[in-house]
Amino acid sequence: MELLGALALSLIICLACLVLSTQRQLHRMPPGPIPLPIIGNLLQVNTNDMLHSLVKIRETYGPVYTIHLGPRRIVVLCGYNAVKEALVDQAEDFGGRGVQATFDWLFRGYGVAFTNGERAKQLRRFSITTLRNFGMGKVSIEERILEEAHFLLEALGSTNGAPFDPTYFLSRSVSNVISSIIFGNRFDYNDREFLSLLTMMLEIFRFTSTSWGQVYDMFSGVMDYLPGPQRKAFKHLTGLEEFVARKAQDHQETLDPNCPRDFIDCFLVKMQQEKENPNSEFFLKNLVMTTVNIYIGGTETVSTTLRYGLLILLKYPEIEEKVHQEIDRVIGRNRTPVFEDRAQMPYTDAVIHEIQRFTDVLPMALPRRVIRDTHFRGYTIPKGTEVFPVLATVLSDPQHFARPAKFDPQHFLDDSGRFKRNEAFLPFCIGKRFCFGEPLARMELFLFFTSILQHFCLKSLLPPQDIDISPMLVGFATIPRAYKLCVTPR
Repeated sequence: MELLGALALSLIICLACLVLSTQRQLHRMPPGPIPLPIIGNLLQVNTNDMLHSLVKIRETYGPVYTIHLGPRRIVVLCGYNAVKEALVDQAEDFGGRGVQATFDWLFRGYGVAFTNGERAKQLRRFSITTLRNFGMGKVSIEERILEEAHFLLEALGSTNGAPFDPTYFLSRSVSNVISSIIFGNRFDYNDREFLSLLTMMLEIFRFTSTSWGQVYDMFSGVMDYLPGPQRKAFKHLTGLEEFVARKAQDHQETLDPNCPRDFIDCFLVKMQQEKENPNSEFFLKNLVMTTVNIYIGGTETVSTTLRYGLLILLKYPEIEEKVHQEIDRVIGRNRTPVFEDRAQMPYTDAVIHEIQRFTDVLPMALPRRVIRDTHFRGYTIPKGTEVFPVLATVLSDPQHFARPAKFDPQHFLDDSGRFKRNEAFLPFCIGKRFCFGEPLARMELFLFFTSILQHFCLKSLLPPQDIDISPMLVGFATIPRAYKLCVTPR
């Protein structure tokens, strides 16, 4: 009987594989490894290093291939050409949003980042316009960043040369910039609730980048009902939602429709304007979820990039010294940096770009989805199929970066030392769903980075040759290794 059972199971698996293979041929889907029932191609990937697994599979099937992560059928795009052709040349076809199960557990189709259709269009248009009205990319937001940089410098100075972990020093400053836009105020650096929020965001990003987070992303339908680390992530997400909901309630009680103070006020005014519209996307649930979207996105990615960047400078003190020299030459030791200085500081600009390229904070970007049956590179991708534009393969494309595995600011400098743009530099992705916080992030990275290095020298607790700049985790996000450093006044 055991033999008959094994034979029956083998037959079922073979038939399922045959059906899947036939369906792929009928749809002319991109090639890829044959999946098994239920688990898909789980045996072909390493959940501890999903990115490396996807890159490895590319070696067999090419830059466009199909993979099944559990029950999810996904088309993977690798390299600049494939990503650009899909997300720019066929932007409308590839304009849907795919699944990120951890965040979807909370958002469930609400908010600006993880939605589709008319809801996504309306909320995205409103968010971009409102953030611009509050100064994103303009001088007014530059002033807020510089004000926050002042508080950061004071906090760094208070360490008095003692070793410290820079994680919360940086996340507090970056988060306060976006907080001033969406909540109308900054938080004191010692505010316990503020520190709790920052911890929640950091822990959520860490979970999505662990092996368990990758498995949850594949099998969330089952794991939602099981114990495990995902429960802690859910608790953190709920904590963020509850905080923003309280903020929204406070704003409702003190709202002056003629004088909106921040993003939440503007959304509340829009809700009032459209209260008679039964099809309006402006209601409380979308307000809370959109604000959570922007708060997480505006905090964690930039602060992680800065934290990783300081670690890289500890590894390469000669690069730090060149940045110091350029700051002294262009800005000096006393004048406050301004964003316009960037045009006169090609080396510093190149270093910041290379930090973004090398650290690759969101290596697989947010997943996309084709909104209709789509013809792409001779294949037919059925409507609703998810798409992974693997940004890591764009930012390390050897056709565009001479030494992609190395940290090298020369990737963004010409032979004369002038800054050189690179079309494959896409840390904010491209197409209809690119990160609309890009102007703010660029300004923050430059102003925080130059402010720190204008006033301080960085000192490692380890010799440079012993510093490991490989990531601690790579999954949904890239998480740098924990470290401590000292800063001494220049």
